[in-house]
Amino acid sequence: MKTAELKGYLLAAIAAAAYGTNPAFAIPLYDQGMNPNTVLLFRYMMGIPLLALVMGVRGVPFTMSKDKIGPTAILGILMALSSLTLFESYKYMNSGIASTLLFVYPIMVAVMMIFFFHERFKITVALCLILMCGGLMLLMKPQGGQLLSPFGCLLVMVSALTYALYIIFVNVSTKIKSIPTTKLLFYVLSWGCMVYVVLIPMGYELTLPSVATGWLNLLALAVIPTVLSLACTTRAIQLIGSTPTAILGALEPVSAVILSVTVLGQTITSREIIGGILIVLATTIVIGDKSVDKVILHVRKMFPKFK
Repeated sequence: MKTAELKGYLLAAIAAAAYGTNPAFAIPLYDQGMNPNTVLLFRYMMGIPLLALVMGVRGVPFTMSKDKIGPTAILGILMALSSLTLFESYKYMNSGIASTLLFVYPIMVAVMMIFFFHERFKITVALCLILMCGGLMLLMKPQGGQLLSPFGCLLVMVSALTYALYIIFVNVSTKIKSIPTTKLLFYVLSWGCMVYVVLIPMGYELTLPSVATGWLNLLALAVIPTVLSLACTTRAIQLIGSTPTAILGALEPVSAVILSVTVLGQTITSREIIGGILIVLATTIVIGDKSVDKVILHVRKMFPKFK
């Protein structure tokens, strides 16, 4: 393996693991009396100057043509809603499980691309849907007389759906594709901030950390799962391509679950682990469907009677 490829895989793994740290930094802020809307507002506000600094160093202009303002606003709203519903779900369910359930978004993307953009239906999609449903059933199975919060699951599904719409919009919009990644995220976070500000007079009280360490958690949210994750992802795609980078994104829920258990002291059962593995496996197959299709084709050639 070439040094550049090894570096790309390492950066992709770091990016995925970094994004999975969201609950580890967010939940302690909830314990200090902060609500998800305020946590995300500060997260985005702290991330914006960091991105501005990167843009300044790289010489990326801040100006945006009028025809691109609308699309970036839509992306900002979608991202803000996805973040808010995910962070709200942490209040109703184990954050590691919430992060695992979120990872059904690539399957949502695949299904919507088939129905709305006429992509060819593949056997890998059907296989992944079966695995995903099995994983969800394991996660939802009652234990000790308790059921995984339906409202919490609904919040995660809304988060996954809005993030899937975000990804599809980025993929199909020619205007968005022409915007540098760092600049795009700068405007996405800016529009997201406006969403959180608008929600304050609508019932989301503006709260602050009760201890000094809370500000460190907010800064960590802005740096690690936001700026660091984006920078590593972008560079990894340049080195090894988008598919291997996305496949390593399966480490996102894995890191979230590990941190939920080791840092937050939450518990997780073997059944939930198996359910999470099925969901991650289903998503990985969707992302790497070309490779899976080659394996299926090879197997069919080995057994011609079953063609």
